[in-house]
Amino acid sequence: MSKVSPAVTPEMAAKIKHFLITDMAQHDIAAMFKINQGRVSEIKTGKKFGDVAPMGGA
Repeated sequence: MSKVSPAVTPEMAAKIKHFLITDMAQHDIAAMFKINQGRVSEIKTGKKFGDVAPMGGA
């Protein structure tokens, strides 16, 4: 059985973008949200949630 990451919500994406702005490592962000690092990369590049603004604070 494969392990499935939880679905990323727009609110999560906004928080992830905030942490990316602060230069937090992608693998640390992924661990914090219990998601695959690839999801963080998709948000960073704008492939996913490109229209979501970074959230101020956590």
